[in-house]
Amino acid sequence: MEPDRRRGRTGRDGDGEGPRQRIQGELRQLRESRTREGNRQQRTETAHGTAVRARLDQPRTGKPSLFSLPAYDPEAFGQLSERIARFLGTGRFIVWMTVVVVVWIGWNTLLPENVRFDDYPFIFLTLVLSLQASYAAPLILLAQNRQDDRDRVNMEQDRARAERSIADTEYLTREVAALRQGLGEVATRDFVRSELQSLLKELDERRETAELL
Repeated sequence: MEPDRRRGRTGRDGDGEGPRQRIQGELRQLRESRTREGNRQQRTETAHGTAVRARLDQPRTGKPSLFSLPAYDPEAFGQLSERIARFLGTGRFIVWMTVVVVVWIGWNTLLPENVRFDDYPFIFLTLVLSLQASYAAPLILLAQNRQDDRDRVNMEQDRARAERSIADTEYLTREVAALRQGLGEVATRDFVRSELQSLLKELDERRETAELL
């Protein structure tokens, strides 16, 4: 009987381990087949010259062309434009620009002709000032747009805070009204005192009545 029991127990253990190993083997074969299929597809796409993405959650990076614009960081460019716009709106910029214009005109008017580089009517100076104005206007507009975006975000946050404060105020108002309604049903000190006094009077009357009888 012992060999039969051992044989039966071994058979059950073998039957228990066989399906597990078979499932693991099938999963391993499925992974290998998917890996081979992915490698085959990748080689096919590479052979045809198409862009290959290893994962679907990563953006496809195209090849840079001759006519594509250079990549830049919009946030860094916006911060730089705001810095320049703030400097253009200060008195320091006006003072420095006035000094440059005065030195420019004095250099090309008072010094000898062999050292002058922009004679009257100062065409080069006009070109420089026009170039400076043509760059200053878009930078100022960009800084204003960023400031408008920040103001819009701040207004939305203020509106959200105002809505939350209104909701909290309404909730507190309802709670105070419920407390007042609940306190109206609670016995006050004066009411308890008056009830006790009436009970004492009633007891005194009964005592007097009992004494008379």
